Amino acid sequence: MIEELAVAGVAVATGLVAYAMAAARIVKQYERGVVFRLGRLHGDVRRPGFTMIVPAVDRIRKVNMQIVTMPVPAQEGITRDNVTVRVDAVVYFRVIDAANAVIEVEDYRFAVSQMAQTSLRSIIGKSDLDDLLSNREKLNQGLELMIDSPAVGWGVQIDRVEIKDVSLPETMKRSMARQAEADRERRARVINADAELQASKKLAQAAGEMSKQPAALQLRLLQTVVAVAAEKNSTLVLPFPVELLRFLERAAPQPGEPVEAGRQGRQGEVTDAGTPPSPEVAAGTAEAALPMAAGEDPAAAGSLPADEMPPMATGGGEDAAEDASPAGPSRVGDVPPMVPGPGAVS
Repeated sequence: MIEELAVAGVAVATGLVAYAMAAARIVKQYERGVVFRLGRLHGDVRRPGFTMIVPAVDRIRKVNMQIVTMPVPAQEGITRDNVTVRVDAVVYFRVIDAANAVIEVEDYRFAVSQMAQTSLRSIIGKSDLDDLLSNREKLNQGLELMIDSPAVGWGVQIDRVEIKDVSLPETMKRSMARQAEADRERRARVINADAELQASKKLAQAAGEMSKQPAALQLRLLQTVVAVAAEKNSTLVLPFPVELLRFLERAAPQPGEPVEAGRQGRQGEVTDAGTPPSPEVAAGTAEAALPMAAGEDPAAAGSLPADEMPPMATGGGEDAAEDASPAGPSRVGDVPPMVPGPGAVS
């Protein structure tokens, strides 16, 4: 009798252990358990930890509540400005309602993936190429809103959507490279022109300061010589100031001008500068100016009556005629001394 009771007790204990093992379930911290009893949702969602179900009656389905990272396959489309691009993205989402994620949609992962691809193609068609390349934050927000709207009913929340890469055709890449190169070159030219303008202003100010002190130009020349000599070159070039060349140019006679005329011109410049002329030069200038002011012939204005002429001025002949001809010298300083002719009165 006792043996039968012992066998029955062991059998009951074994049955209880087997039932406990079949009914016991462990739900992890990042999971939630949805229990179906005879095909219907039973009770609330099971929390993490140890839980029990009725074997052969209840069926539990565990749902992962972690954030899922799902890559969106690359989608090829035409932008609003008729450029063919290939765009891929990534979606970050998580389940916030385990019961709806199991009941409302057959496979919420596949549903989110298909919705992300459709929304990405729609965003490509509504956007320009410049927006895809430089204004991605706004596109990411629009794409997230498009995916999140139907996903809320599935118990899924979209945390973030990011456009990973935008692939362009090779011809478009070359065109954009040429555009960027031209823009860089334009900016470089503007910067160089601005630098030249600033340098010219500084040089003009330096020239103005040097013009006030002529010795500054000589000091600058010496500084240049010292800078060149520091290189220990075998050849040393000494530049001449422009003022020195201008002085030599003013001092040199012009081509075709007599030397005496050049001297008189320089003497006139000295007179104009403030040096008073000699009495002889002043008298000769006044006598030469009288007949010219009266509008008379210089040869006629200088003639005197025969009885008042000096003996050497009354000579005749061919030499006198040649001296009185218009081809002779017309300036007072260039008139040669008259030679008595054969018919001169002694």
